Parts: sequence; structure tokens; C-alpha cells
Amino acid sequence: MTNSIEQRKSEHIQITLNEKVTGESISTGLESFTFIHNALPEIAFDEISIETTFLGFECKTPFLISSMTGGTALAETINRNLAVAAEERGWALALGSTRALLDSDGHASSFLMREYAPSVPIIANLGAVQFNYGYSVEECRKIIGITEADMLVLHLNSIQEVIQEKGDTNFKGLLKKIEQLCNTLEVPVGVKEVGWGIDGHTAKKLREVGVAFIDVAGAGGTSWSQVEKFRSKDPIRRVAAEAFSEWGIPTAESIKLVRGMIGNHPLIASGGMRTGLDGAKTIALGADLVGFGRSILKEATQSPEDVLEVMEIREMELRMSMFGIGAQTIQELKNNPRLKER
Repeated sequence: MTNSIEQRKSEHIQITLNEKVTGESISTGLESFTFIHNALPEIAFDEISIETTFLGFECKTPFLISSMTGGTALAETINRNLAVAAEERGWALALGSTRALLDSDGHASSFLMREYAPSVPIIANLGAVQFNYGYSVEECRKIIGITEADMLVLHLNSIQEVIQEKGDTNFKGLLKKIEQLCNTLEVPVGVKEVGWGIDGHTAKKLREVGVAFIDVAGAGGTSWSQVEKFRSKDPIRRVAAEAFSEWGIPTAESIKLVRGMIGNHPLIASGGMRTGLDGAKTIALGADLVGFGRSILKEATQSPEDVLEVMEIREMELRMSMFGIGAQTIQELKNNPRLKER
């Protein structure tokens, strides 16, 4: 078990860094939206504030490092670099799937990032399907206790599990188990996809059972059927994965669908985020936080300084977007009428 988990996590990192893992003929949909420029913004650029709040946490930025990895030596380097940078810039930090933390004896330290990020929100992560494979509230409590995380997010990755060798594909009855966890665990529980998006009706069901936040993780970024295709030794699954290179709900569409069904419930936009302008568009569409993943992975393998440079660029792009429409605060950016569909 130990070797197989570590090997899988290492392969995920290398494939994501070196192979084409984005879907074909599908995008985030954000290119279909544009801001109407305000030539007279009537605000001072230096007075623009990108501070916000999320589930009671004061955040210096509306940006989140999305769940990526853990459970290997390289993952420890990546997560440490991300955590150090997140602490300095005030980005929230989501860990990779913590199943490896309990199922593997190696590299548990790759998940222990509180030392490096003492003040920012940390979100632990677990596949929801694991509740049909022996996990319970107690395992979630252990994960929170070990990582000192402030929240737990359950990821939904059905298509990935089908392509993945020996994947866990029994998704029956999970909504009820998610409800039990939400009613029992001492920290907020969220739900996220991994790159194919969440529709409005599913989001509404999740909100009704007590899920504290939803991360749409829409299509347009990393496709995990493509990632698993490169790992698979099964020719049937490799070919079948190709048919799903266009699968998913584009991130922009997913945000609109989910926001329309959950009211003001906390919402995270991720899936193919590449610039601060992308982030500004998703906030104007209704998101509360914006998650960046693969677009900062390469820098995370190098140093905290490389990550910090990317973070500063993303923040500058966000501020420039706000200046361009005359929005001085994140609240003024939310649902901004200057965002128009082309």
C-alpha cells in the first residue's frame, strides 16, 4: 500500500508538470466574459484593498492554493514552498488528498504545513468516496488533528477513479454520509470537484445537508482522466479516457449554475485559473475565493521565492482589474455590473 500510494503521487506530479493534461476543445469559459473599462475610476490604485473574509477567517487576499499533492518527498518540498509563500502573502492553503497520511507510512511530514503557515487558513482534503471504503468521522478527526487544519474539503473525482488503476468507484449513498460528517465534525466541511465542475442541483443538495462551502473546480484546467491516461497500463482505459478530454462543466458556467442555486453560501472558483484577471472575473461572477493549482506547480518545485513572485503577479493583475472598473474593495468587485458576456 505504501509504495503504491507514493508511486502514484509521484507520477501525478511528474505527469502534471510534463504532459499535456488539459482537456481538448474545452476551456474555463472565462474568455467569453470581459469587463467594460472605466476610464474614470475615481479611486486611488494604492488604496485598493483585496482583503476579504471566508467562513469567519480574515484573509489578506481572496486567493487559495488549491489541493495538489502530498505523500512523497517531492510533495513535501512543494507543499513547504507553497506554505511559506502562502504565509507571507496571506493566501489560504489547501493540502493534497490526506488519504496517504493515514494509509502510508512514508512522508507524513508532507502534510504538516502549520509550522510554515501559522496564520493562514489550511484546508485538509479527502476523497468523499473513501467513506464507502472504510473511512469514517474518526479518520477525519485524525486528519484534522495531525494537520491542524481549519477545514476539511471532500473531493469528488468519479471519472478519475474509473480510469485510475484499482480506482474506488462505489459512489452510492455518499450524500447521507457527507451529511453525517457535516453534523459531527468540529470544523467546517466543504466539497469540491477535481476539474469537471459541479452543477447547481448537486450544489443545492450539498448545501441542504450542511456542507459549509463548495469549490466548483470546473473544466478548463487539469483533466484528471488525461492524467490517469498517462499512468494507465490498461489499453481499454487509455483509449476510453480520450473520449472524456472534452468532459466537464466549464468553470465560468459552473460558478453561475452553483451561485444561482445556493444563494450567498460560500463558493470557491477553481479550475484553469491562470491570471489575476481570471480571478477577478470569477469573483464578479459570484465566487468568494479563487483557487490556483497547476499554474503555480512548477514554481513550487523550485523555491518559496519563485512562488512568491507568481503570487505577487496574480495580486497585481487582480488590483489592475479592479482599478480598471473602479472597484476599490472585493465587495465592490463581487457581482460587478461591468462584467459582460461577449
